[in-house]
Amino acid sequence: MARISAGIATSHVPAIGAAIDLGKTQDEYWAPVFEGYEFVKEWIKDNTPDVVILAYNDHASALMLDIVPTFAIGFADTFQSADEGWGRRPVPLVHNHIDLAAHVAEQLVIDEFDITIINEMDVDHGLTIPLSLVFGQVEEWPCKVIPLAVNVTQFPTPSGERCWKLGEAIRNAVKTFPEDLDVQVWGTGGMSHQLQGTRAGLINKEFDNRFLDLLAHEPEELATWTRLEYLREAGTEGIELIMWLIMRAALGYGVDELHRFYRVPASNTAVGHVVYQAKA
Repeated sequence: MARISAGIATSHVPAIGAAIDLGKTQDEYWAPVFEGYEFVKEWIKDNTPDVVILAYNDHASALMLDIVPTFAIGFADTFQSADEGWGRRPVPLVHNHIDLAAHVAEQLVIDEFDITIINEMDVDHGLTIPLSLVFGQVEEWPCKVIPLAVNVTQFPTPSGERCWKLGEAIRNAVKTFPEDLDVQVWGTGGMSHQLQGTRAGLINKEFDNRFLDLLAHEPEELATWTRLEYLREAGTEGIELIMWLIMRAALGYGVDELHRFYRVPASNTAVGHVVYQAKA
């Protein structure tokens, strides 16, 4: 049977991708950010999964604002990096695991999630930057990746509770897949930030660190936080943190926190990153 062995969460700040692609990771400004990912880059060498289910949000690159699914799963054989206005990132094609994606989609519908199936799309920095941070600059990604797009850009977004339940449903679906696969679930986005309006530039360190504490040890409390609480405390884009709850719920209640990193600033936001190992 397939199993979920670990979970990773990280911010997906666009400027991080630019720093990687332009060879600026050791610049004075960026070096402290990338130091926070040295652990995972070494750890993943001995813990490379067969498949990553990666919860991310599209930034009006493939899913334009005329059609906004709440939850969507990629069904193409491959996905290329989206052109977000400055060309495609020079990263490998993402290869899907179609059989597992189909199984997860079917089980999610059985569990009453009306998941959208997307047969063709490009993937933007929300997905490619986490892959680059973990795997580095490689010719091919060392595992298959199932894109799981979550709407955190257009109201109404899903609640934290709904994302938690989605993570639980993904966990149940993976456990019933008959092939022997090592699966990781990743959550991306956040942490606190706001890109527009009178609070543009907001970073709430106290909120971010409380979120990280609860995510590791009392995650069920996070599922009760409302969208208004995220908006008020973490800014308009801080709602992206609900995608971390998908990852956390998919691991079950018991995890070992192998690594935690938090850094302010990186561009106009805080950066957060965790690595969890699922307990048997």
